[in-house]
Amino acid sequence: MPRSTASRRRAVAGFSLIEVLVALAVVAVALASIGSLIATTVRGTRSIDQHLTFVETARALEAGLPDREQLKPGNMSGETAGFQWRVDVAPFVGTMVDPRQPTPWVPQTVVMRLQSPSGTIFQLNTVRLRRREGG
Repeated sequence: MPRSTASRRRAVAGFSLIEVLVALAVVAVALASIGSLIATTVRGTRSIDQHLTFVETARALEAGLPDREQLKPGNMSGETAGFQWRVDVAPFVGTMVDPRQPTPWVPQTVVMRLQSPSGTIFQLNTVRLRRREGG
């Protein structure tokens, strides 16, 4: 083989600098996209975990409330597992309740407010029925 043919083959074998740079740019874009996707997934997972922690703490507090017969209007507060909480109990006021109608039940509004150590607030509003005294 003549020397000029061998040196020509070596010159065309391999990649040019532009081809290498284009390949690196494509890899960089793919890695940036994957990194962004992972970061979004991690944020979503943390958000769901925090929400579930709020819900479970609220359920535990609700289960620890006094029985319906002993639940009186007023408020209670405290701390559980790092969460500050407050429960307000008040008479239920609604247009669908006629106070003149005789009924053995008295509806009460129960508002439970939780604040996480990070400052995020979760509020749960519900209505409980309490047996009317003397009824």
